Amino acid sequence: QLQLVESGGGLVQSGGSLRLSCSAAGDTLENYAIGWFRQATGEEREGVSCISSSGGDADYAVSVKGRFTISRDNAENMVFLQMNSLRPEDTAVYYCAAEHGHSCSVYSIWEYDYWGQGTQVTVSS
Repeated sequence: QLQLVESGGGLVQSGGSLRLSCSAAGDTLENYAIGWFRQATGEEREGVSCISSSGGDADYAVSVKGRFTISRDNAENMVFLQMNSLRPEDTAVYYCAAEHGHSCSVYSIWEYDYWGQGTQVTVSS
């Protein structure tokens, strides 16, 4: 079964950047649309961005549009989330997830069947 592992989180000052990576094992990521989600302490998990299986289309939450960029390298079985101009409100555990559909929406969390363990992103003010 598909396994996902996130990496690249850490502590960064407001205005800084991080790049998160999502690596897959057990199956090829090209068969899945991939989403990034985040969950702050005491809050619900929310969609951040997603990318279609081919990489041709992407979706972003309004809160991160213009600051975050999602990309994928199917040959390497990896998906990335470049996060720039980080704000304290971006602090959360970030998860990557996969769904069998070729298209995606950040507002359809129930469609994602496979999840990584999460990586912590902390942005200091």
